[in-house]
Amino acid sequence: MKLLRLELGGRIIPCVLDDRGHARDVSSLVSDFGPETAMSLAPTLAAANLSALPEVNRTAAKVLAPLSAPRNIWCIGLNYSDHAAESGMPIPDEPILFSKASSTYCSPDDPILWSDRMTKLDWEVELGVVIGKGGLDIAREDALDHVLGYVLVNDVSERAWQIERGGQWVKGKSFPNFCPTGPILTTTDELGPADNLAMWLDVNGERMQTGSTSKMIFNVPTIVSYMSEFCALQPGDLICTGTPPGVGLGMKPPRYLSPGDIVTLGIQGLGEQRQIVTPLNAKG
Repeated sequence: MKLLRLELGGRIIPCVLDDRGHARDVSSLVSDFGPETAMSLAPTLAAANLSALPEVNRTAAKVLAPLSAPRNIWCIGLNYSDHAAESGMPIPDEPILFSKASSTYCSPDDPILWSDRMTKLDWEVELGVVIGKGGLDIAREDALDHVLGYVLVNDVSERAWQIERGGQWVKGKSFPNFCPTGPILTTTDELGPADNLAMWLDVNGERMQTGSTSKMIFNVPTIVSYMSEFCALQPGDLICTGTPPGVGLGMKPPRYLSPGDIVTLGIQGLGEQRQIVTPLNAKG
């Protein structure tokens, strides 16, 4: 299944795409897609007769993030072998874990907010994993049973804050709108193992990132199992699994985003995003 949430006339409408790509309103079956319903979504929607449900005019609606705000946003650093090489960093022996504030979560085409305190604003196309069933100490062979599906994420980063201001990476990862997510959530049964998905990102029409999830050092089952050793994963949690090469920090000389820049990105089977870098005081 492919899930999306639309806003039309001030109403949030949870939808499933049918075989023709038409959005079907499933609000009669589930109030919304989010942490409270993540565990029951797959069995509830699998039994639905989509052709009998109302169709929503997608062209008249705003596309929202495919789930309401997660309780936790987790991230994996340096998880692509070619990105580690680009960064001049050794391949990690274990996954590098950090987090983003949940207030970074936003719709896929919302603006990337820019503050005049920023000097090194960067982009990162990433595969996002959405937890359906929470757990602690999840065995690797059981890990995919805990995954609801996958989403496209832009893990926006302010590198000066992340690297030069001391402390942990979370400082450069947690500004509002630093986690555009969506447009769709594709369930595990629909997408497959997610281990060879093409991914890309452009800035102002220029290709910056070209990659594949086949280059991930730690795959999705390994990440889910490993993380659950240290924390209890919750339904609706989002895990951002790392980025391929081509980030601004890794270029020679480095390149960063400025107000007015347009970022577009996509992952095979998960749709595309488009953001405009917008000064904070110009929001809305």
